[in-house]
Amino acid sequence: MKKLKKIFFPLLALLVFTLSGCSNQATAKYDASKPLGPQINYTITGIDAGAGIMGNTQTALEKYGLAQKNWQLQTSSTAAMTSVLDKAIKNKQPIVVTGWIPHWMFTKYKLKFLQDPKKVYGDAEGIHTIARLNLKKEEPGFYQFLENFNWTSDQMSEVMLQINEGADATQAAKDYLKKHPKQLKEWLKNVPNGNGKKVTLAYVAWDSEIASANVAKQALESKGYKVTIRSMDAQPMWTAVATGAVDASLSAWLPTTHSAYAKSFKGKYIDVRTNMEGAKTGLAVPTYMTNINSISDLLNK
Repeated sequence: MKKLKKIFFPLLALLVFTLSGCSNQATAKYDASKPLGPQINYTITGIDAGAGIMGNTQTALEKYGLAQKNWQLQTSSTAAMTSVLDKAIKNKQPIVVTGWIPHWMFTKYKLKFLQDPKKVYGDAEGIHTIARLNLKKEEPGFYQFLENFNWTSDQMSEVMLQINEGADATQAAKDYLKKHPKQLKEWLKNVPNGNGKKVTLAYVAWDSEIASANVAKQALESKGYKVTIRSMDAQPMWTAVATGAVDASLSAWLPTTHSAYAKSFKGKYIDVRTNMEGAKTGLAVPTYMTNINSISDLLNK
């Protein structure tokens, strides 16, 4: 026992010291007079590894010379990223995250996209509805709904914020449709009663796509369809549509974020329509980081 104590207590002391040191570093406020890299351990906080924005960010690290200076992209999840972001903003700490619009974080927090002169992330995108081949012929009523369905970033944010504040996604979708009966009527125009027909929607597990999938599900079920929604990473989602394993998805970000999948599955899916204009991806920082305005600034400031 004495021997174990001699080993254990020095290790415990070292652990406490290490954690204290990390804690002090983690709670340091942003200092614009010092280089940014060392303040955040040259780390960009990302999301799921399979997300298109993560691949583009790896490209950005190379094209802007950040990788050569030991900058790295930390894989996590959307929930983990926004949790770290929330803590950083509350403490005025420096942070760089992968960001996109539509997302509730741009409504809840004061954030700005970093300028991207090399156009790694492209210009504004659209979120597209894609469907399996032959869906229009086999399920014309469901396909009509897909052709009708579109909304704005602000409208989607209503649902996203309610979910973020603790509401169940199903209830948030029902509340939205109850609040917007005219829009529901437009989405269901010329859509016959489903009479219990089963249809499947796949979606990427981003907050924006959780919102759209659940709203579409509730809208269709109000017309008598039986809808299954399945959460997937981007590549499996595209594969599922292309192989007919699911009927459709409202979650295709084009022309940039999902460009690799669109090219890979060309001719194996139908691009039904753009269901939201003005989507955007890139790197984002809190607005109090006033001297960090471009991706190049990560290297130079």
